[in-house]
Amino acid sequence: MRRVRLVLSDAAVADILEQGDWYVAQSGQALAKRWEKAVAEAIRRLLNRAHSGTPCRFQSPELWGVRRTTISGFPKHLLFYRLHEGEILILRVVHGARDLERLL
Repeated sequence: MRRVRLVLSDAAVADILEQGDWYVAQSGQALAKRWEKAVAEAIRRLLNRAHSGTPCRFQSPELWGVRRTTISGFPKHLLFYRLHEGEILILRVVHGARDLERLL
């Protein structure tokens, strides 16, 4: 079995850290830790089953092929990624109510 390479975009790293900081400010360190663990688990799930995410239906041709998956325990947040030749590129980790096509 070929190993999948994981790459996180700078935007995805910033999304994860900023949301964790927001949880610390709003509810404390425990919720931020739960967030970090949930994101890590979502990424592990993709590494084991990269095609498990739902294909997105964006209008822009540049976004065709982007997939999304949920963050367990944080149902309004979505992890967006793209698969390409043995690589998973995490694009963003954002709240689903945002203008997603513009963010990506």
